[in-house]
Amino acid sequence: MGLLARLSQAAIDPRDDDETRLRKTLLLLASGLMNVAAFIWLAIYWWMGLKLSTTIPVLFQLASALILIIYLRTRNFDFFRVAQLSLFLFFPFVIQWSIGNFVSSSGIGLLALLAPVGAVVVYGRKDSIPWFFAYVVFTVVSGIFDYYLLNGHESGIPMRTVAVFFVLNFTIVSTMVYLLLNYFVRERDKFQLELGRQHDLIQQEREKSDRLLYNVLPGHVADRLKSQSGTIADGFADVSVMFADIVNFTQLAENLAPNQVVSYLDTIFSRIDELAMHYGVDKIKTIGDAYMVAGGLDNKSLDYPERVADLALHLLEIARTDPELTRYKLSFHIGIATGPVVAGVIGATRFLYDLWGDTVNVSARLMGEAQSGSIMVDQVTYRRLGSRFMFDQPIEINAKGKGIITVYRLLGRQIA
Repeated sequence: MGLLARLSQAAIDPRDDDETRLRKTLLLLASGLMNVAAFIWLAIYWWMGLKLSTTIPVLFQLASALILIIYLRTRNFDFFRVAQLSLFLFFPFVIQWSIGNFVSSSGIGLLALLAPVGAVVVYGRKDSIPWFFAYVVFTVVSGIFDYYLLNGHESGIPMRTVAVFFVLNFTIVSTMVYLLLNYFVRERDKFQLELGRQHDLIQQEREKSDRLLYNVLPGHVADRLKSQSGTIADGFADVSVMFADIVNFTQLAENLAPNQVVSYLDTIFSRIDELAMHYGVDKIKTIGDAYMVAGGLDNKSLDYPERVADLALHLLEIARTDPELTRYKLSFHIGIATGPVVAGVIGATRFLYDLWGDTVNVSARLMGEAQSGSIMVDQVTYRRLGSRFMFDQPIEINAKGKGIITVYRLLGRQIA
């Protein structure tokens, strides 16, 4: 086995895949077993006092060694397997014919079965059919010769010896086939175990990439991105868009270390992430210290203006009461607008789901007009929220690209 391992390393190309390596190793194993069988077979005959010719077994071993040397020099595996399997096929029948017949040779022709069995391993199921056909032809031809040419005389080999070698030959063939199949199955199990491990790793990486994708994109958009190719772009007739910005955060950031700035922003935005999930609206993106969400993109409910409004009111509440957010006495100003938008995914290596249109621009403009701790909404949002919410008196502002528009300050929910 040590010699086989060294031969395998010498015979296998580092570029070979696992299947090719297994086939080469199995053919080397079969060649080694066949040479050992030839030596044992001849040695037992001599030990029993039957001086059979050594020419054929020695020629077989020399031919097998020559084929191996040629392969190691040329790396031509096609030549190697054809030549070795041909030896496996012809050698047993030549031995049988030199001794006499099936009976006197104790069924030595059965060793030729190693050729089609080996072909299954080193070629594959379909390509092994011609080898099995050749084995059957040689067996039938040998049987015809025995039937018509034998004259009934004894072969000169005692029947006890014939019986012994029947047992020996069948044992040798059975052992060789078993060892080859056992090795093949063992290596296949190793491959399957490794394949399973690789599959688990791939599954883990897929889960990581899915989590990352769902962190970057809204869930319904991530599902579409995974299931379809091409550009994802949609037009929505009615969506509520909210921008929330931290008041005077730029001045605060100038007095904090970079890690403190990032850590504080992470705390704030994590709170808003939780609120967005709670109210069933989609986080779109963060821009510096501003946070953008939208309701109505998933077409699952019609009360998205209320959901966005409740999120905005809740955000002002935790800004006043949450110890983490009140540490630096900061607050938000928020703008909400409702109307048509265009939505889609942009980017090839870093995905971004974004919204475009007047509704987005108006929402950003309202955020800029809102005072600290207040929420400004446009007239469409005001009508959608109706009598369920309380508002201050309407005011008019000059919105870039829209001109003079009427807006309202959202005060809270109506008290039942």
